[in-house]
Amino acid sequence: MNNKKGQPQKRGITYEKKKAKDHKAKHIGGPGNPDAKKGNQKLEIKNWQKPVPRPEVVKARRKGVTKFISKKGFTKPAIEYGKERKMKLYKGKKRLV
Repeated sequence: MNNKKGQPQKRGITYEKKKAKDHKAKHIGGPGNPDAKKGNQKLEIKNWQKPVPRPEVVKARRKGVTKFISKKGFTKPAIEYGKERKMKLYKGKKRLV
């Protein structure tokens, strides 16, 4: 799949766009920005081969993210942090918190 400039699109961006659409959100992307937005809700989407650790969830929360989607899930400390901060954590389409 190619982007608007005719260059091959990165695998992570394709996953982000698909998950944003699954959660009925608009893909935004860009460095320092949340990956998607749905109304006032900001989403962060990770296509990592390992579970997302707590520091990444903390960074996302500082950006104002309230919904975090990961392909491989989250570490236990990340899930605990998500519960404390009342974030919605998803592994694919399955809600963990």
